[in-house]
Amino acid sequence: MGNNMKKIKLDIVGLSYSQTQSGAYALVLGEVNGRRRLPIIIGSFEAQAIAIEIEKMTPSRPLTHDLFKNFAQAYNITIQEIIIYNLVDGIFYAKLVCSDGKKTIEIDARTSDAIAMAVRFDCSIYTYEFILSTAGIVIEGNDFVYLENMSDTTEEKAVTSPSTSGYASLSTDELKSKLQEALTEEAYEKAAKIRDELNRRKAS
Repeated sequence: MGNNMKKIKLDIVGLSYSQTQSGAYALVLGEVNGRRRLPIIIGSFEAQAIAIEIEKMTPSRPLTHDLFKNFAQAYNITIQEIIIYNLVDGIFYAKLVCSDGKKTIEIDARTSDAIAMAVRFDCSIYTYEFILSTAGIVIEGNDFVYLENMSDTTEEKAVTSPSTSGYASLSTDELKSKLQEALTEEAYEKAAKIRDELNRRKAS
C-alpha cells in the first residue's frame, strides 16, 4: 500500500467565486492539522448545495442533495465517509462509503456532490497522500508552493493557470508583493498564476 495511499482527513476551509472561470466556484479543502490546501473548481449549483448546508439555511423544498439524504435515511442508510480517491487528467474522483448497518458499499460520485452529501451527513472527508502531493497547495509561513499544474478540462478539476501574461510586465519584486497580497486575501488561484510567472523567470 505504501505511504502514497495514506488516507488524509480534510476540512472545508473555503468556498469562493472562482477567479479563473466565470460562473464557477473554488471549493478549498484543507488538510486537518496540516499546511496543505486542495482547491477544486465546482459548478455554481453544487457550490450552492454545499453553502446552503454549511450556513444551515433551509430551502422551502428539498434540493437534490436533501432529497438524496432523505431517501437514504428513509431506508436507514448512512454515509460513513467520503473519499476523494483519484485524480486523472486534472479531474477529481470521489466515492461515498455507505452502510445500512450490515454491509458497506462504495458509491461513485462527483467530488462536489460527495462534499454536498458529507456536509449533510456530517461525515468525514478524506483523500490520499498522492492526490494532496500532486494537486495540493502548501502554505508555509510566507512561502507559497503550488506543486503541479493540471490540464484544463471540465468542472471538478484542479486549479490551473493558463495565462500569466498579465504579470509578465511586472518586476520580480512587484510580483512577490502581489503574491503576498493574494495569499492574504486567500486568492489561491491568483497566487498560483503569480507563482507560475515567478517560476518561469527562475527557469529561463
